[in-house]
Amino acid sequence: MPDNPVTIAGDGLTATISPDGAELQSLVDPDGRELMWDGDPAYWSGRAPILFPIVGTLNGDAARIDGHVHHMPRHGFARRRRFAVVERQRASACFRLEDDAETRAAYPFAFQLDLAFAIADATLSMTAIVRNPGDRPLPASFGFHPALRWPIPGAGARADHVVRFAAEEATPVRRVDADGLVSPIPHPSPVDGHTLALRDALFDDDALIFDRITSRSLVYGVPGGRMIEIGFPDMPALGLWTKPGAGFLCIEPWQGHADPAGFDGAFHDKPGMIAIAPGGEHRFTMTIRP
Repeated sequence: MPDNPVTIAGDGLTATISPDGAELQSLVDPDGRELMWDGDPAYWSGRAPILFPIVGTLNGDAARIDGHVHHMPRHGFARRRRFAVVERQRASACFRLEDDAETRAAYPFAFQLDLAFAIADATLSMTAIVRNPGDRPLPASFGFHPALRWPIPGAGARADHVVRFAAEEATPVRRVDADGLVSPIPHPSPVDGHTLALRDALFDDDALIFDRITSRSLVYGVPGGRMIEIGFPDMPALGLWTKPGAGFLCIEPWQGHADPAGFDGAFHDKPGMIAIAPGGEHRFTMTIRP
């Protein structure tokens, strides 16, 4: 199978995915407009990293597993690993990462992580399938991290962009501290009913973390103009992030988040962690409909 970026297409959409990190590199709409951030390193070199087996930062980068401490970098290791291309069709492709000696040094478990991309009904779907081929429960978190252009091409002025949630989101949001850990201090929700008016000042203190989000979908764009529909039916948390002044907004459905400040418990007890039974699997899906 090829190691070069894989392009899939259908219903006027074209998506390109790199085997390095199974990272979505490009999403072009039916009018030929690029919707993804270009990875300009002057702001941020990422485009859509995969977060596995953790989301965010561990306290001291330490995963405490079975009485041992393992070093785990922020957002885990999957985004830095090359995935095998295990399936490629005109409108779909699947990428796979499996445990090896390097992953087991940080995360001493057998696992198989598939990232399946498909275009159907004018929608790009991204599904992560985490399988446990081992003989003990597999603790894992997972997150998507795509950076969409802000402003969206053809949508209107940057200052007019909003995120409109499917439900009212009045629950306080969380922030991370200087160490990247979730602060215990809740912050009033900046969402007015269903609508978050986007402005750079929202991100002066890093990401907005909706750790108890009600919605499982949203639209992003300019009211009365162009909007992109985002779905995350399997994900109980959401991060929104950019660097002030940068031309992107990351819309990040998560299972889990960074450690709370001061957390020193076992890896299995990290907030948001799930346990996948031996022989079992868990799926996480995000959809993007321009």
